[in-house]
Amino acid sequence: MRNFFWYCSGADVNLLTQCPTDSSKYVGIGATIIFTGLFAAFSAAYAFFTVFDHYFIAIGLGLLWGLMIFNLDRFIVSSMRKSKLKEEFLMAIPRLVLALLISIVIAKPLELKIFEKEINAELGVMQAEMVAAEKKKIITQFSQQKESVSKELNSIKNEIALKEKERNELRELARREADGTGGTMKRNPGPIYKIKKANADQSEKELQQLLAQNNPIIQNKISQLNQLDSLQAAEISALNIKDIGGPAARLEALDRLADKSTAIWWANAFIVFLFIAIETSPIFVKLISKKGPYDYLLFNEEYKFKTEAYQYRASTHDSIKKAADNLADKEKKYLKSRLDIDLEDS
Repeated sequence: MRNFFWYCSGADVNLLTQCPTDSSKYVGIGATIIFTGLFAAFSAAYAFFTVFDHYFIAIGLGLLWGLMIFNLDRFIVSSMRKSKLKEEFLMAIPRLVLALLISIVIAKPLELKIFEKEINAELGVMQAEMVAAEKKKIITQFSQQKESVSKELNSIKNEIALKEKERNELRELARREADGTGGTMKRNPGPIYKIKKANADQSEKELQQLLAQNNPIIQNKISQLNQLDSLQAAEISALNIKDIGGPAARLEALDRLADKSTAIWWANAFIVFLFIAIETSPIFVKLISKKGPYDYLLFNEEYKFKTEAYQYRASTHDSIKKAADNLADKEKKYLKSRLDIDLEDS
């Protein structure tokens, strides 16, 4: 188990066996890395399950993601070397940024699982809002058509109402002339009454003609309104909004919950902070810990390979230089011999 955690920490197991004082430090680093990978696997499996809704696919992709995060964390820690604090910090900055991104990616699916009940309730609210928005859109679409038909219908009804009012007023004038309560104030249906009665009868005739002309139009407009109401009701009943439950909708629901509830916002933030602390802890352990025996042995091993590389480069350079010098000497001798031959010939 100890060797396994050493391997997880990215350390050289052969060198660590010579440094018992550094054993516990690298066991802790390795354990942190392996548990981070496990959390990443659980988190990714839940996220993929919300997408594919299939256990085997979610488990397989979750394990693959967890292994990738494990390998990445192991590389981040193993690539750090002990040197001056300023140099170590500068080297650790890109690793810390990468660790922050990894921790946020791991934390989000687990947050969705922790607040699953609250998120499901909020998804129901979001679903209802979407249905209401679609209904409103349909109602708005039909209301423009119904408003146009209603205006035409009201215009016709107003015209009939004005004609009825005119007829009633003429009838009232004729009645008052007949009973002496208006007009000439004489109780006698004389010539003036006949004129007023004729006007009232003419208005009644015009009203009946107007009714005969407009009643079919009114019925047609009412039928149009009823048909529009039926079409509107049919489109509303035919609404088929699928249940939302994917990762994007769940993240939006969690964001809405955080805006509504301070407690959920703080809980959400602390979960992210916890994973950031877990993910960055191996890096900070490497930064704040003093240079130990393992670091010296590792430096010696790397320095040995480095010096061997320099020696090989130097020896290669010397060989090339000697070969070049030999070639230059041969070329000089050849040129000298040619020059001597030319002088003898001359």
